[in-house]
Amino acid sequence: MKFDKSLLRTILFALGVVSFVIGVYQTVLQSDLGRNYWIFMVSLACWLPLNYWRQQDARKAKEAEVARQVAELNKPARKNKKRR
Repeated sequence: MKFDKSLLRTILFALGVVSFVIGVYQTVLQSDLGRNYWIFMVSLACWLPLNYWRQQDARKAKEAEVARQVAELNKPARKNKKRR
């Protein structure tokens, strides 16, 4: 069985959003942020790996783009041969 990283990202995203909404609702309902602080920390714990993975993906994409540009610059120039 192959591990699906996109499924993990979807689950973490959904869990982060749901826990944030529950935290906001409980804070408004109870008017006490201190008692619901742990709910916001669960949401943050779900968002931190997502942001880290997004930064890694952006860095890899940038490195691939730079490598492509360097390869394009190092390609030998085309010679214009005239046929007779």
